[in-house]
Formats: sequence, C-alpha cells, structure tokens
Amino acid sequence: MKKSGLLIVFSTLVFLMGSCGDIFMGTDDDSVVGIAMAPADLGHKMVGNLEYVATTGRGDTADYCVTYEGEKGQGKGKHIVFIATDHEYRGEETLPALARILAKRYGFKCTVVWALDDEGNIFPGSSNLKGLEVLEEADLMVIFTRFANFEDKQMRYIDDYLHRGGPVIGLRTATHAFKNSDNPNWGHYDYKYNGSKKAWQGGFGEVVLGETWVGHYGKNHQQASNLLLEDVNKEHPILRGVENAWAQCGGYNAYPEGKNLKILARGQVLNGMTPNAEPDTTKEELPVAWVRTYQLENGKAGRAFTTTHGASEDILSDGFRRMLINACLWGVKMENTIKADNPIDFVGGYQPSTFNFKGFQKNVKPSDLAGWDSVIMPRK
Repeated sequence: MKKSGLLIVFSTLVFLMGSCGDIFMGTDDDSVVGIAMAPADLGHKMVGNLEYVATTGRGDTADYCVTYEGEKGQGKGKHIVFIATDHEYRGEETLPALARILAKRYGFKCTVVWALDDEGNIFPGSSNLKGLEVLEEADLMVIFTRFANFEDKQMRYIDDYLHRGGPVIGLRTATHAFKNSDNPNWGHYDYKYNGSKKAWQGGFGEVVLGETWVGHYGKNHQQASNLLLEDVNKEHPILRGVENAWAQCGGYNAYPEGKNLKILARGQVLNGMTPNAEPDTTKEELPVAWVRTYQLENGKAGRAFTTTHGASEDILSDGFRRMLINACLWGVKMENTIKADNPIDFVGGYQPSTFNFKGFQKNVKPSDLAGWDSVIMPRK
C-alpha cells in the first residue's frame, strides 16, 4: 500500500477523499475493500487481510455525510447527492438504501447528507445539515426534506445547483421541503411563499417540482395506495419494468403544473395497508408521480421528477423501488440504459422503521451506515 497526501491505493483500487466523510468502495462481489472514515487521526489498521485507512477529511462537514463509490457500471463518473431530513417518513433510511443500490449496482458515486443533533447523531427533521458543497460537482440531487431552514451557506449551494439546471428528484415531503419564511435571503424557498418575487410563488415545491404542500388525501397510516400507471405515458422510460407498485404512506392532494409536465402514475387510495385491500371509491385518483422541466429566473432549464410517496417502507415494493431507480437514470439523461430487468436488489441489510413522527432510530451516526453490509437502520 502506498500513500501520497490523501491518495490511497488498494492494489488496483484508487480513491481520493472529498469533502464528505466516509468513502466506501467495493469489488465485483459484496466483499469489503476499504473504508476511509473522517474526521479521525491519520492512520490505518488491519482487519483480516483488509486495511482500513483513517483520514482527516475537511472539517466537521465530514460528520454529516457518507459516500458510496461504485466501481463499475453505466453510472461510473457521475455523482448523485442525497439530502435527508424529514420528521416522519424516515427519509434518512430511504435515501441511503437507494444510494447503495445506485452505487453498487450501477457504478455511481453516491453521497448521502443527513441533518445531525449536537452529539453527531442523525436527527430527522433538524436543519443542522452541512456538507452541501458536494452539490458543486453533483450530476443529480435527490431531496427528501420537510420544513427545513438551512443556514445561508448550505442554501447557496442548493440555489447555485438549481440555477445551473441540475436535475432534481423530489420525494414525498420535498413538495414542502423548506419552511424558512423569516430568512431574509432564502424566504422565497418557503412552501407557502407569496411575496414580491413573482417567479417564486409557492416556493421550492411549486417552482422546481410543480406542486407545494396542499394536504393529506385519505387517512395516513390507515390507507395505502396502489400506483396506477398513466395510460398515455406508459412508455416513458421511468416506467420501464414497473409493475405492481404500491406505497404504504397515505396520499397527498396534488395538482402539478409546469412545462413539459407528464403524469406518470396516479394513486388508487385503498381501505387498508396492503396492496390487495379494497379501493376507496370515494377518492379521486390523483397524481402521485410526474416529471416536468423547471427553470429558475436567470437560470438554466433542468429535469425534475417528483413522487408524493417514498417513505422507508414504500421502497419495499419492487415496483415502486424500480420507478425511483429509473427516475435517477432518467434524471442524468441515461434513459437509454433503463432496462425492464435492471437490478434493484437492496445492498446489505434493509430493515426499515415504520414511519411516524417519533419512530426514528436514535444514536445512529452517518458512519454507522458506511459500507455495503451495514444494516439500514441499526437499532441501538
């Protein structure tokens, strides 16, 4: 093994530490090759015949992030950034699970950024989130936040990304991603914005995703939904291979609008929490997944995919999980690589928590989720 600065070489495997904390790389099988964990004192240790290398990273932003580095696949050379902090739907579990699939199965570099508490533990719903400088090199942003009020520096990275037309995948509460009306610089991102910036009415949700928070549709935690693919858009690449998709979290009122809008699926609200429950015939079948083109004032146009579902248990549905993986490939303009039988298997253990406001797993640090085999989410 040879070290030069922060360049670490494992036989034929090379990686360079970035601004985010943990970088994990794997071989063609599921064996561990190496983990660089930061912040820590520079050094290394042997575990069996594998060497683990600790490096200092770049300040405390490293505590907020884990990066999964794919070795090969159609996504090699592209970087996806996942932003996770919602109060209820366990996006802190959904996003790393998707990140590991996209890294391991497709070769992407995937960085997950979480909000933390004062002890450095993942704290869903917190606005204490740092490390979004990774968006400067990102090819795709996947956002699952709710009522966030990030510091100005972090908002600047998001705003710069959107101005360059970077593609966006928005899950569930991303329609009301920000609640920051008192912020003098970024209040126009607020989900209820109705101020002087006419181009920002409805905030981030309305402007980028095509819809803001309207309200629940059906009884959350009591009524699941089957996803009915929109007939006129069944050939859209995001729907390739998608069958029997369903979601456990309740429906939202949603009436998306925007340039190049295509409704991909509508929700059939069910009288129960299983996909074979009887439909609630009193409920209209509202959009639950769509694509559109967004463009900020003085910015470039970009692709956006939105679903009003995405809770931790929703991605147990093979059809729903495939739709999200396909959406990420579409987002980076790789729709020609979307095959009906592309791999969507989870990487490592996925044991999702049931979504509710107090249901998150406590005392879990981002570094606990490093590696292919760590369980999402560990119980402590």
